[in-house]
Amino acid sequence: MSTQTRTRNGRNMEPKYVKRRQRGLAVFAASLILIIGAVVYIGVQISGQAPTVNERDFQGSGNSVYQLVEVPEGSSVSQLGPELEERGIVRTDSAFQTAAANNPEAASIQPGFYRLQGEMSAASAVQALLDPANRVELLDIHGGSTLMDVQVVGGSNRPGVYSQISQVTCTEGSSNCISSEELQRVGATADPAALGVPEWAQEAVINRGEDPKRLEGLIAPGRYVVNPELDATGIITDLVTRSAQQYADTGIVDRADALGLSPYELLTAASLVEREAPAGDFDKVARVILNRLEEPMRLEFDSTVNYGLPDVEIATTDEDRAQVTPWNTYASDGLPETPIAAASIEAIEAMENPAEGDWLFFVTIDRDGTTVFNDTFEEHLADVQQSLDAGVLDTNR
Repeated sequence: MSTQTRTRNGRNMEPKYVKRRQRGLAVFAASLILIIGAVVYIGVQISGQAPTVNERDFQGSGNSVYQLVEVPEGSSVSQLGPELEERGIVRTDSAFQTAAANNPEAASIQPGFYRLQGEMSAASAVQALLDPANRVELLDIHGGSTLMDVQVVGGSNRPGVYSQISQVTCTEGSSNCISSEELQRVGATADPAALGVPEWAQEAVINRGEDPKRLEGLIAPGRYVVNPELDATGIITDLVTRSAQQYADTGIVDRADALGLSPYELLTAASLVEREAPAGDFDKVARVILNRLEEPMRLEFDSTVNYGLPDVEIATTDEDRAQVTPWNTYASDGLPETPIAAASIEAIEAMENPAEGDWLFFVTIDRDGTTVFNDTFEEHLADVQQSLDAGVLDTNR
């Protein structure tokens, strides 16, 4: 018998097996091609829809080109993402959101203006917002502050509001340093209405001519975020406008009318409260002011004498008190012509809601700030002597 495989009919079966193998190989090859094609297609789609790390995020801490970024009050850091992407500070919002979510301190980022560089990695941008060195300094105006610098006898120079504004705009890296002199010029010459001065104060401001102190009292104490990209006019307008709203919120117009004062007179009286009264006694000093105005009798406050002097101290001299100025209440009846300092909302509210009492006099009797109030001049003289004995009224001149 031949070595060839044969069927029962003697036919050769090799061609049938070959055809089956060929069909199997063809199916396998086609399947392999489809699988490879699918892998390539998916890879292309993934590369087009989900960028690589480098395409989602910049590398490094920035390109040394600084931009100013604001974190508004009441906003969260995550809301910054779209703006940072649009300005080229981070490459993508998604990378910034991821970096913020991965940094447990991100929620503590404070409102304010920050200097960030362009092309920062998202993690670097979040870290930069957490670094106090990148934050533009806040303007911190205390109650009793004056617009102009004050030289304290036996002490140091006390920067005024104009100097404080200049300081926060002239920090390292700032390209918009505004001098105190430029701020004074704007305060002295700009249209009060355009600066945001409330209508009830505009006439008094205009009457002061080109005095750089004519806006005294119209910038309320507080901590302000100052946009360092604004010019002198823009900054003063922002501060005066915000302050005017604070005054309006206290009901200053209606309360002044109920007390028989104009709103500007109430603000002026509040500035005296701020300069004369210790904490906790604002409403009592407010009552003394109103009682004296009603008598009528001169207020005779040393703070009003000091406001017109080149240097100040608690104790004023007889010569100082004799000088007639727009503010000296020893030499003139009634209130000063203008506020003598920045009056806090607490001082304004004390004038709007004074304590009940018949007091006409008060004096601080010790260095702890203890202040006593009296109805009669005789009692007041005894307390003044106690103050003198305690050294409260000592002079450094």
